[in-house]
Amino acid sequence: MSSADTSPDSIPASTINKYPNTPDGRYFIVKDRLWRTSNPQLAPDARQALVDQLMRARRQVGIAKRAGDAIAERSARADVDAAKRGLGERGPVWWLDGTPDFNRRLVANTPYADWYAGLAPDVGT
Repeated sequence: MSSADTSPDSIPASTINKYPNTPDGRYFIVKDRLWRTSNPQLAPDARQALVDQLMRARRQVGIAKRAGDAIAERSARADVDAAKRGLGERGPVWWLDGTPDFNRRLVANTPYADWYAGLAPDVGT
């Protein structure tokens, strides 16, 4: 599997099982918390450009932190936020049915609680 291969078939089953997506595909779960997925309606080239922007910005956060440069760190974090908003992971939700956003909430405190409780005990933790 090449590092550029991001098709569902190329993702290791252990990763899929460890961080499951909700049945509607709006969130994935890490440590019992919901995290909003990227907007699936983004064109592949637009999505990749935003992912590249996000990775660059994350690298800049680390560089700024190691340098102790608080101004550069704030700027880099703003760039991370902009990329995540572009991807649909933050800001207004990308779905149109009026369902509220449960991003960053504990899954047990959301309508997904019963579904999640039915998964294997080590999934999402």
